[in-house]
Amino acid sequence: MPIDATLPYNPANIFARILRDEIPSKRVYEDDYAVAFHDIAPQAPTHILVIPRGAYVSWDDFSANASDAEIAGFVRAVGHVARAHGLVAPGYRLLANTGAHGGQEVPHLHVHLFGGAALGPMLAR
Repeated sequence: MPIDATLPYNPANIFARILRDEIPSKRVYEDDYAVAFHDIAPQAPTHILVIPRGAYVSWDDFSANASDAEIAGFVRAVGHVARAHGLVAPGYRLLANTGAHGGQEVPHLHVHLFGGAALGPMLAR
């Protein structure tokens, strides 16, 4: 069920629990700013989620409230993961859902990194 991205951060969300190692994940990258791991229900041959370590509900919350170092570190982490998985040359898609209309289901900022095959049109017509 999509969430309201204006709600306060909930530290019981699944990604916060993954950050605290309360829930296992197949991590592929981590640093001071971000953690990346395989999605448990992949929608493409490569489907990796990248989340910031900070407690941010959405892209809007992150862009308004994160430090410059957190923003730069997170963006660099996404790029590192894409390069490490050989996705740059053939191409990949990044998706960040925000709020109910955007289809956001977990109230912790996360980007989906999709690749490994031609992905087709962005939205169904």
